[in-house]
Formats: sequence, C-alpha cells, structure tokens
Amino acid sequence: MPLGTAHVTVTTGATFIPEIWSDEIIATYKKNLVLANLVKKMNFKGKKGDVVHIPAPTRGNASVKAASTQVTLIAATESEVTVSIDQHYEYSRLIEDIVEAQALSSLRNFYTEDAGYALARQVDTSLIQVGRTVQGGGGTAAYSGAFSGADGTTAYVAGANTGLGAITDAAIRRSIQRLDDADIPMDGRFMSIPPSSRNTLMGLARYTEQAFVGESGGNNTIRNGEIGNLYGVPVFVTSNADTTSGSTACRIVLLAHKDFAVFVEQQGVRAQTQYKQEYLGTLFTADTLYGVKELRDNAAVALAVPA
Repeated sequence: MPLGTAHVTVTTGATFIPEIWSDEIIATYKKNLVLANLVKKMNFKGKKGDVVHIPAPTRGNASVKAASTQVTLIAATESEVTVSIDQHYEYSRLIEDIVEAQALSSLRNFYTEDAGYALARQVDTSLIQVGRTVQGGGGTAAYSGAFSGADGTTAYVAGANTGLGAITDAAIRRSIQRLDDADIPMDGRFMSIPPSSRNTLMGLARYTEQAFVGESGGNNTIRNGEIGNLYGVPVFVTSNADTTSGSTACRIVLLAHKDFAVFVEQQGVRAQTQYKQEYLGTLFTADTLYGVKELRDNAAVALAVPA
C-alpha cells in the first residue's frame, strides 16, 4: 500500500474518539463522587426493567434452648424495598467546526471534566436528598424528621426555623447515640457536613484533641471530601449539602450508615458524539441512568445548621 494512503485520519480513527472522551469523563466522574462512594451500591448494568426489588428481612432474636425440647422456630413476614430506575441525566454541548478547528485541545479537557463533575454532582444530590426521608421525614425539603444542630434533640421546624443552630459536640454525640440505640453497626458510618459546619468545627477546641483526627493526622487516609475522623466516624465536607425550605438559610448535616440508602446504577456514565451537518458541528452528550431509595429509616440522622 502506498505510504500516502496509510494515514490515520479523523475519519479512520473516529471510533477511538468517543472512547477517549468517555475515559476522561468517567475518571472525572469517579473522582468527584462523595456520597455515591459511601452508601450501598447495586450494579444493574445491562439488565432490563425499571424497578429493582430488594428484600428487607426482619432481624431475628436468639432463643433459649431448653433440654429435651425442640428449637424455637422464627417466622416473619418479610418485606421489600422497591427502587425505581427513573433518574436519567445528561450533559450536552454542540461543538461547531470553527471551534474544533481553532480551539486548543484544553477545550476538550474542560468539556470532559465539566461533564464528569456535573453528572457526579447530580448523583450525589439525589442521594443527599434521600436524607429528607430519614427518621420519619416526609421526603420534602422541610426536613420534618431533622433535629437541631445545636443539641441533636430539639425537632427542626422549617417554617418557624425552630431548632436551627450551629453544629455542636453535644449534637454529634446525641446523633451517634440515636444510631447506637437503633442497633446500627459502627462500621460503615459516615458524616457529611456543609462548609459552614466545617468552619464551626475548626473553631472548637474539642476538635484539636485526639477525638478528631484531621488532615494533619499521619494515619488518616484522605478520600473524596474526607477531612477527618470523629468518634470513629469519617467526616466528609461537601458544598452539595442539602438546603432546607425554611425562611432562614439552612443546610443539613447527615450522620448515616451506608445502608441508609441504596444507589442502583443501570447505565454508567457514557459519552457519545454525532456530527450534525445542519449545524456544521459535533454534538457531544454524556449521560447516566440510575435510581436511589432509602433502605433503613433509622440508619441516618439529619441535623439542621445555618448556611
């Protein structure tokens, strides 16, 4: 074959271009996920259907075994949690030929990173908003199941802003007790806080002591958004913490166990490109399909704090 006809062009190599975009997007997406890495995750990729049924068996109790008697049989009517796969989000841009011809390659890097960040933020938003249902909450931004960030005991009332207060050590300890009282395992717990609460914690002498192992702790493994470990619970800061519907600016601290919610991913992040002749440009789209649902109502506690 003559050398001049063996070139790899945009046309002959077109099948590789979406893969490059996709790899870059997925890398950024995974790097920016916070809550999705902490809660229970189920892979539903490649499977058909729009609802996932998750068994929710009742915990059993041990029975005394008396001599010469049969064992005590445990019988319970088990329930289930259904998760609707109804969250489909996309990120699209139309890149005109003139931009393709004149722009630096850094433009593509920006689009792929921005797409990955936008989709990761949306997934985390969906999971964070599951916190609206915990402790018998009604599932709305009013957070009817939340408690005061000041003491962890006073009920938060969005309309009157009752119970709104800066995070305190007492509130954190009371919330940990709520999980303990509900027999929630210690392993797998986490706490997500807004930047305002991080600011509060940094001003409390308590958190310069051994109770809080922060960024300077030599044995602390930093994960996405993780700033330290408090009473054995990893603490994550996120600007994506939920905002309540009260008349005063209010954010939510969420102390939870990984089983409080489930994230079911039916289609991971994918990237597609298509040339649109009518626009003389390339349509670039990244999207993902998933579902989220509360699993255990008493496995998380929401605290209302100032924004």
